[in-house]
Amino acid sequence: MGKFIRLKKGFSINLVGKASTKVVDIDQSETVVIKPTDFYGIYMPKVMVNVGDSVKAGTPLFHDKRHEQIVFTAPVSGEIVEVKRGEKRKLLEIKILADKKVEFESFKKYSVSDINNASASELKAQLMASGVWTNLVQRPFGVVADPNAAPKAIHISAFDTHPLAPDYSILFNGQDQFFQVGIDVLKKLTSGAVHVNTHATSEIATVFSQVKGAEVNKFSGPHPAGCVGVQIHHLDPINKGDVVWTISPAGVIQIGKLFLQGIYDASKLVALTGSEVKNPQYYKTYTGASVKRFIDGNLTNDHVRVISGNALTGTAIGKDGHLGFFDQQITVLPEGDYAEFVGWITPGKRKLSFHRSIGLFSFLSPSKERVVDTNTHGEPRAFVQSGIFEQVTPMDVLPTHLLKSILAQDIDEMEALGIYEVVEEDLALCEFVDVSKHNVQEIIREGIELVQNS
Repeated sequence: MGKFIRLKKGFSINLVGKASTKVVDIDQSETVVIKPTDFYGIYMPKVMVNVGDSVKAGTPLFHDKRHEQIVFTAPVSGEIVEVKRGEKRKLLEIKILADKKVEFESFKKYSVSDINNASASELKAQLMASGVWTNLVQRPFGVVADPNAAPKAIHISAFDTHPLAPDYSILFNGQDQFFQVGIDVLKKLTSGAVHVNTHATSEIATVFSQVKGAEVNKFSGPHPAGCVGVQIHHLDPINKGDVVWTISPAGVIQIGKLFLQGIYDASKLVALTGSEVKNPQYYKTYTGASVKRFIDGNLTNDHVRVISGNALTGTAIGKDGHLGFFDQQITVLPEGDYAEFVGWITPGKRKLSFHRSIGLFSFLSPSKERVVDTNTHGEPRAFVQSGIFEQVTPMDVLPTHLLKSILAQDIDEMEALGIYEVVEEDLALCEFVDVSKHNVQEIIREGIELVQNS
């Protein structure tokens, strides 16, 4: 039986520009890009294609040199037009000129009884050969899952509390059969439970509420209640030596399609959101698609920041950028590259802030949607221990002390203070409320890599 967890700490950021329920078909993106930088834990990715090669959806593009069986595959068919490298020949991205109609590599099809009778190693081999394996993320460290590891549980967050988050009942409408088969496969990969974590006060989509063979838990509370790391912390905390896997509902559905249809189907719905979008709504597209088609002629002005993902944890990609592998949201915000004289003390109700201080009155109307730009209203300064991080972190960790131990490179302290339980998104709110204007998420990743490589 599932658990009910009520969270009180946190802060929900209500912004103007939520996507309407409309789902729009547009022409296929001309180019699609896969970026190794979307994945943590890859060791020296080795390219398996050349410029000019033709590929199908599911054709291997590169692999992890340490785990050669884990391949990263093309989301669409087409021609390889660029293999982009950076300093020291670091692989940055592989670009595909997409076909109008997608062709697929063929993989073995399974019935439900075939899956029940298959061994875990057989299922893993199909997942890795198709590229679908890369949806599995391993905690601690938030890296691509190690196929040789034995996870004590697999967790799926079935709701999102980030700013302007897409509605999962729209994203995964009608995908019930594939989600169930994906759960059936995941159950074979762990000796523990598969957790599907839903929101307690919102209507639960049937794709999640009717699932069988998984433990369905309910969470309530403000952001970051939807972050899977917070959910793991309250259901089954990660201790040193433990391994847990996580996967998004989209990844589970990809697994279901792989085994039922024998294809790597990277199609997805994305929500175009933000105050600077004329028509915020949902679009049908593919992993790695160019965002150009979605925003051309659909912005209120040109001085904007285009983000793949959400306003807290997303990546600025520019107007010609491409969707990240794990992202199902595009956010467009006003660019905040201006200076504001004594802005911190200027009275007003328009500024959104967690703090209840002089000039900041947004707490009087917490549910009001606001227009927020990218200005940080300050620059990095001495680390102030204000206790504010603890008020937005619904976990039994001490974020201020954890961040200080990372800055001091004290690995023993990091382990004692919970570095194994967090990744960037779990503490992203700390960055938003930080009066010292530090890049909290960058500090967390530096700490993770230091512990991982020690």
